[in-house]
Amino acid sequence: ARAVKDELAGKDLILLLEPGRVLVGNAGILLTRVVYTKSTAEKNFFVVDAAMNDLMRPTLYDSYHSILPVREPGRGKVKADIVGPICESGDFFAKDREIEAMRPGELVAIMSAGAYGFSMSSNYNSRPRSCEVLINGGQVHVIRSRETYEDLVKGEIIPPFLLER
Repeated sequence: ARAVKDELAGKDLILLLEPGRVLVGNAGILLTRVVYTKSTAEKNFFVVDAAMNDLMRPTLYDSYHSILPVREPGRGKVKADIVGPICESGDFFAKDREIEAMRPGELVAIMSAGAYGFSMSSNYNSRPRSCEVLINGGQVHVIRSRETYEDLVKGEIIPPFLLER
């Protein structure tokens, strides 16, 4: 930082930095829950309650995020897709991944989700965005509230002619 400051000293410049993936990527974890599992002759699926609207990077960039069960690590591994509940081909967090077997109801951590999670998130498929929590020294702080359905429809106006029917 000092070298950059010294280099820019006396120049009519403003240096803007974006605290992106390199700085905050590994600081964030997307916590989700296995809703159900599905197995076919060709493929295994773990369906979680988070979706591509919560973490878009795997869909857009095929980015790799470690995916770990929160409890009971060390179980046998299976090859599976980890997918969300939205009926879209892009609603996935991992494809054909060797991963620890997981059970419905189990919490799962999708690692390195700290960069661009909220800024790239959306309300696609009428899904409210999740809350954000900061953990510091064992203390938990909600730093962004979970959205509600009311948040999704706030500002929408139904024209009177639609109410007449």
